[in-house]
Amino acid sequence: MQLRYSFRLYPTAGQRVALARAFGCARVVFNDGLRARQEAHKQGLPYISDAELSKRVVTEAKRTGQRCWLSEVSAVVLQQALADLNKAYRNFFDSIIGERKGVKAAPPRFRSKKDGRQAIRFTKNARFSITVSGKLRLPKIGDVPVRWSRALPTEPSSVTVVKDAAGRYFASFVVEAVEQPLPAVEAETGIDLGLRHFAVLSNGRKIDAPRFLRRAERRLKKLQRALSRKQQRSNNRAKARLKVARQHAKVADARREFHHQLSTRLIRENQAVVVEDLAVKGLARTRLAKSVHDAGWSQFVAMLEYKAALYGRAFHRVDRWFPSSKLCSTCGAPATSMPLNVLEWACPCGAVHDRDLNAAINILAAGRADRLNACGARVRPGPAPAQREEAGSRRGAA
Repeated sequence: MQLRYSFRLYPTAGQRVALARAFGCARVVFNDGLRARQEAHKQGLPYISDAELSKRVVTEAKRTGQRCWLSEVSAVVLQQALADLNKAYRNFFDSIIGERKGVKAAPPRFRSKKDGRQAIRFTKNARFSITVSGKLRLPKIGDVPVRWSRALPTEPSSVTVVKDAAGRYFASFVVEAVEQPLPAVEAETGIDLGLRHFAVLSNGRKIDAPRFLRRAERRLKKLQRALSRKQQRSNNRAKARLKVARQHAKVADARREFHHQLSTRLIRENQAVVVEDLAVKGLARTRLAKSVHDAGWSQFVAMLEYKAALYGRAFHRVDRWFPSSKLCSTCGAPATSMPLNVLEWACPCGAVHDRDLNAAINILAAGRADRLNACGARVRPGPAPAQREEAGSRRGAA
């Protein structure tokens, strides 16, 4: 499997200028290619092929006076910008014909120099390398100092140089990671993700929500207020914007570190991990949007998934319509109703349940049933035909 290893870069003043030039050239080539295809579509002309597009906006453009400065950067950077454009178009077309799973992809949009994130990519053809002194050698940029926090497991196939909104530079290496199975353990866990507690495990352990954004809100409000008072397009406004971006970067870094530590610990301690497939995008449209984004469930679940594959553990997602909170984990009887403000409830069988813990136990049981079902029968009902008076729904099958 392929993984990304990111490291902080500390380019010199001259190297920052060279990187800015490379960011700009890659952005111009991407926009030129997108504009050429849009104009061809408006005029009713055939779709411009990848090879023809590269010839127009790179090879021939370098010979003109308006785009001669494209020769000042590595040709691989320009070709990779077009590769990104071609991939965006393929995703868009595959979404239209139904060959791409997930959310529908939108058509590609023009890139702006005002975007907070700028990136360029170097492949092996660019002949980037890591010097003996530990610096990253990039063509037409130079040897950039790197802060190595760990060693790369294998030789990288490509490196993406990123400048974020906080003005920091990173090198993101793509490496082929070899599976590293951990010793087998007997423990398995179901995880109920929430806002009151970040996670409740089926063994009764509750992990408090760190609420990094909520803790930094007071500081962010002060910085945002100072930013709003600065004159447009002034140097003071640029400095104030940078302060806000750095504060947001601290919050994101702290959240990511928390997710990494917790996901690694859960994968090491359990042979199987089962989570609920939450509709995060839907929850992010409610009044709980800020808390949902602050929790970062999608990032955490993605870490669990790839770490389980890397370390030889089992990972399973339970369908979001499975009534994990409403089922009694003792007798299996469903509750008639369960408002969100109900934290504890009693079943007619006599069992008293903590809502989140009961959900985690049911999630683990559902994951085990799906994994151990060898005959191929459906453990839980899937989509059912809707009634005549209502729209189609998965809830009708529960």
